[in-house]
Amino acid sequence: MVNRVVTRTYTASIRNQSQVSDDLDLLGFAASKLWNVGRWTVDRIWSEIGYISSHNELTAYLKNHERYDDLHSQSSQRVLQELAEAFGGWYGKRRNGDMRANPPGYRKRGDNHPRSTITFKAAGFKFDTKHDQVRLSKGSNLKEYWSDFILCEYQTRPDVDLSEVESAQQVRAVWTGYEWELHFVCKVEVETSDSPGDKTVGIDLGINNFAALAYEGGHAELYPLNCLKQDDYYFSKEIARCDDSLSEQATRLNHKKSARRTHYFHTLSKHIVERCVEKGIGTIAVGDLSGIREDDQTKESKDWGKHGNLDLHSWAFDRFTDLLEYKAEMEGIEVKEVSERDTSKTCSCCGQTRDANRVERGLYVCDGCGMVANADVNGAENIRQKVTPSLTCDGGDRSTGWLAQPSTFLFDTETGAFAPQEQVTS
Repeated sequence: MVNRVVTRTYTASIRNQSQVSDDLDLLGFAASKLWNVGRWTVDRIWSEIGYISSHNELTAYLKNHERYDDLHSQSSQRVLQELAEAFGGWYGKRRNGDMRANPPGYRKRGDNHPRSTITFKAAGFKFDTKHDQVRLSKGSNLKEYWSDFILCEYQTRPDVDLSEVESAQQVRAVWTGYEWELHFVCKVEVETSDSPGDKTVGIDLGINNFAALAYEGGHAELYPLNCLKQDDYYFSKEIARCDDSLSEQATRLNHKKSARRTHYFHTLSKHIVERCVEKGIGTIAVGDLSGIREDDQTKESKDWGKHGNLDLHSWAFDRFTDLLEYKAEMEGIEVKEVSERDTSKTCSCCGQTRDANRVERGLYVCDGCGMVANADVNGAENIRQKVTPSLTCDGGDRSTGWLAQPSTFLFDTETGAFAPQEQVTS
């Protein structure tokens, strides 16, 4: 066992919701207004001189603005930091030739501002763990007429202990769609297991199969997206039947859809880590999908077709990878993100790279060595080889049958767990 200091985010409900919701609403609206002021400022500078302001420049320019004082200074800095990061990402796409990329928009629906997340850093909050309370600082503009802080009474899960709350880095007030909740970002020391082995597995994330795994030693697994696609279809129809997409009923449906998807990611990441422990895996190589929406040659947005584009829009790459890293870390397994460049069109047996080898979405046939494989598994094996270089065939001594016939695990909605396809009844 090894002790490590890690970052954890704990979610807590607010027990005195009715007493603090109005004050939190004011801060949430203020964060949206400051975002809009910053958005207008960055757009004006961009239009005049073609320059994207950095976070520090934007803060220095707006720190005397009236809207800046609606929040605690550190909270205002965080809003502008998020804005600068969003514009930086958009500018990066423009610089790479993607003229269809849109800049971050204004946070406003008609005449109303939505409730934005408010982040409180070290100087903006104070805990009372004896009474499960936290004080959240207001901005100067609000302190003139009311108290200096918002006193929230919180409740975490029974297995969460915040007694050593000095390690808290941030507190975030997050609007869920129907109430406020608190997220505590803490540095904690945890006991982690020793690495279960020195082998490597590659993970390729995709549209039809959410994850394809290729294990060092010759084994592959697929995790289809069936249940998530079914959820998307069902909830999209139900939300479309609502009179207003912002109605209470639509909000509840969106929240339920999000909760089901989060459960899927938690369950899948836990299942994969358990499989890795069983197989002596010490390193997980997962494809970096930050550029998945761009064409490698033109740098413009790829067209995956009507349904493919909808799937891309709803993917949650970062959320799944974060959960995978968190659970793998507890078992002493390292997660490495590697580039996916050419992994879909390179033969994992002989190394030949050719677009035509990917005959169709699910089939890869190499015209050089004759290898036949599931296309997603071939991509996962190429990702694995970027961490542990070794061609699958090792000079032609090994069978490539496992590349073409991977095990398939399906999510069983009744048990809430994954099981081999042959064990799931129709």
